[in-house]
Amino acid sequence: MRIRSTREQRILYIKTAIRWVIYYLLIFFSFIIMTSGTWLKPILPLPIALCIATNNNQYASVFTGAICGFLIDISCGKLFGYNAVIIAFFCIVISLLFELYLKHKFINYMILTTIASYIQCLLDYRFYYKMWNYEDVEVIFREYTLRIWIYTVISAVVIYFIFKLINKLLIPKTHFTLEEVITTKSQQN
Repeated sequence: MRIRSTREQRILYIKTAIRWVIYYLLIFFSFIIMTSGTWLKPILPLPIALCIATNNNQYASVFTGAICGFLIDISCGKLFGYNAVIIAFFCIVISLLFELYLKHKFINYMILTTIASYIQCLLDYRFYYKMWNYEDVEVIFREYTLRIWIYTVISAVVIYFIFKLINKLLIPKTHFTLEEVITTKSQQN
């Protein structure tokens, strides 16, 4: 591995700081959107947290997932920490899957976001409505929970492309020396 110069290290630190500031500005902007208007809107911090988890390590992913979960709890009036635990778990699993097994493709992100958002909406419905045996509780699932899930999945498409642009501009490229390239090529053959 090539030793980075002082200038390259400074650029790396600056780009990383700018990237994380933009991430958290988008998270808080999504929180503002969630707290305004009607109840039928997407849960935007969930796909944002999962998109951040696809490109970062487990520690940053779990911290970001917990922050997004706390913001969802605040905006929806849920038990404080309920969504934080769920989303932090999803973020660490997705971070590990993308690090070890999956490629950074749109379809992989959408499948995992669809599954995670469905599980989050289903758990929310079961613990806050179904468990207490309210009358006509299936109407809540059909009219509200499924619509919110669909809106969240649709919004994940836009979020993916926003984060792809941010990551393309601000994630530093790996520099290889000539020796590393030669040894990598010889190991592949």
